[in-house]
Amino acid sequence: MASTLNPYINFAGNARQAMEFYEQVFGGTLRLSTFGDFGSEDAPNGIMHGQLETPSGYTLMAADNPPGQPHQPGNNITVSLSGDDGEELRGYFDKLSSGGTVTLPLEKQAWGDEFGMVVDRFGIAWMVNIGTATEG
Repeated sequence: MASTLNPYINFAGNARQAMEFYEQVFGGTLRLSTFGDFGSEDAPNGIMHGQLETPSGYTLMAADNPPGQPHQPGNNITVSLSGDDGEELRGYFDKLSSGGTVTLPLEKQAWGDEFGMVVDRFGIAWMVNIGTATEG
C-alpha cells in the first residue's frame, strides 16, 4: 500500500455528528471507533478515530479531542500520513521532527499500529500511522 496524506479534524465532542454530516455530503463508507472501544472510561462515547472513505477517492479523518485537551478552532486540523511502509514513514517522522516537537513518540499503540505525533518547525501538526502489516 502506498502512503497516504489526509486531513484530520479534531472536534469538541461532536465528531460523530460532523462525520455523519460529511457522509451525507460526500457519500461513502464511515467507520467510527470510540474511546470506550479502547478501554477509556473518560468520555467512552467520544470518537477516538473516524474515517470516511468517499466514492470520489477522498478520505476524511476526525476525532473528538481527548478528555482534558482543549478544543481550539482554527488549530484543529492535522495532516495525517499513513501506510504500511514503515521505513518510509519513520523517515518522514524523523525529518518532520527535526527542529520540531514530538508530542507523542512513534511507538506501538493499543490498536496495534505504530503511531506518533509531531509539530514541525513551522507549527504544522502531523500524525504518522504505520499499519500492522509492517514488521519493525
